[in-house]
Amino acid sequence: MKKRVIMITDGDLYALKAVEQVAKDIGGRCISQSWGNPTRITGEELVTMILSTPYDPVLVMFDDCGYRGEGPGERAMREVANHPGIEVLGAIAVASKTHLAEWTHVDVSIDRFGELSAYGVDKSGLPDMEFGRLDGDTVYVLDELDLPFIVGIGDIGKMYGVDTAERGAPITRQAVQLILERSAQNASQKRRNTDS
Repeated sequence: MKKRVIMITDGDLYALKAVEQVAKDIGGRCISQSWGNPTRITGEELVTMILSTPYDPVLVMFDDCGYRGEGPGERAMREVANHPGIEVLGAIAVASKTHLAEWTHVDVSIDRFGELSAYGVDKSGLPDMEFGRLDGDTVYVLDELDLPFIVGIGDIGKMYGVDTAERGAPITRQAVQLILERSAQNASQKRRNTDS
């Protein structure tokens, strides 16, 4: 069985606390050592940690800290996504006030009120004007990875206090649950196609 992973494009301390809380609530595991601004450990090290945990799913953070082009977080993301022992269920693309015009396509966004939208959101979790895309610091590589589902949200653990770990990080949790639900639908569809 492949390890099921959800990638998260943020890795500061607020994100760490929020993602750890969500992982605990859903019975998964956050690779806490993946936090850092920017990411401080390699994709190879992350793969070892992911494969060694008995929990499912595994939530992993990646952060480039605004690095131009492909930074350390995105390099690590590529290594994790391409490992044969890992199944990436999807990614949470986190908005930021990037000055580098880095963006990715998103399948859906969740604003800070918990509403789903076909448009992107900004760092504070408010709906953006861009249809199906989101600006962020560590999203450069997502489009290249051919991921099954990408959810856009505002700044994890923040969004004017709405998504704090103390509140259960409800927006981050909703994004994780959405990816898990879509993954279950995809698996069910594959089974039906195999049986027919």
